[in-house]
Amino acid sequence: MNTKNLKIERAKERIKELKGFYTHLLVYILVNIFITSIIIFGRMDSGESFSEAFLDFGSFVTPFFWGIGLLFHALGVFSINPFFSKDWEDRQIKKYMQEDKVDMEKFN
Repeated sequence: MNTKNLKIERAKERIKELKGFYTHLLVYILVNIFITSIIIFGRMDSGESFSEAFLDFGSFVTPFFWGIGLLFHALGVFSINPFFSKDWEDRQIKKYMQEDKVDMEKFN
């Protein structure tokens, strides 16, 4: 496979990852607006004021924990991973390729 085809395939994969993240973000926003609204209005029907219902952490448990998952999804998609970044992967690949080359030269 030539370099141009590899670049096209990487670009397509990148677009697929971005599309997946933005779909995840849209679903996160819509579903959490719905869930949070139901929780807040349910609490208001039970006698709480809007501010009491809105300021209660329980109203935002789902968006909070789902948001943590969304954050990790974003970190992966946008290559903001301090531990296993794309550069780290490239360095590891080069390192192991060099080690294989040295090992092969031992047997020649």
